[in-house]
Amino acid sequence: MARKAASRSESRRARPRAESPPGAGRSPHGAPRVGILLGSASDLPVMENAREVLKTYGIEAELLVASAHRNPEKVREYATTAERRGIRVLIGAAGMAAHLAGALAAQSALPVIGVPLDGSPLGGLDALLSTAQMPPGVPVATVAIGAAGAKNAGHLAARIIALEDREVAKRLSEFRDRQAGR
Repeated sequence: MARKAASRSESRRARPRAESPPGAGRSPHGAPRVGILLGSASDLPVMENAREVLKTYGIEAELLVASAHRNPEKVREYATTAERRGIRVLIGAAGMAAHLAGALAAQSALPVIGVPLDGSPLGGLDALLSTAQMPPGVPVATVAIGAAGAKNAGHLAARIIALEDREVAKRLSEFRDRQAGR
């Protein structure tokens, strides 16, 4: 219990605002700044979209397959050590019951983005509701179902990283200008 309380207080400490470090997109220690967790290896083709978007901003991401139901300890370990390893945003992608993003949010004070995936006869609606309906105090920013959601998870993670990284903020501004035809 004391260990849990200590890790919670560590993750609540104010994070210093950083100037763009060398190797923008990576933590000062060179580690990826976004962690993408997939509930199943079959989700990889969809979630590669998030990693590709992040690459356009120069942000490195790591991928891990870990189910909130089949590997809860692996998910807990990842979530509780992510911030120490330089991760600044977590993305959890799962279908059906889709508890992965919520499990991450329950174990980490980092921002969590949930990507509901189509893995059932309900077309992903079950995953969307499971990801979005979080109790107060355990927020998950939920994006669209499937590939569009994976892409937007990458863009949203970049916006979060851009708050601390001028190079990423510049790339984000350039992307928005191109998108608007400016």
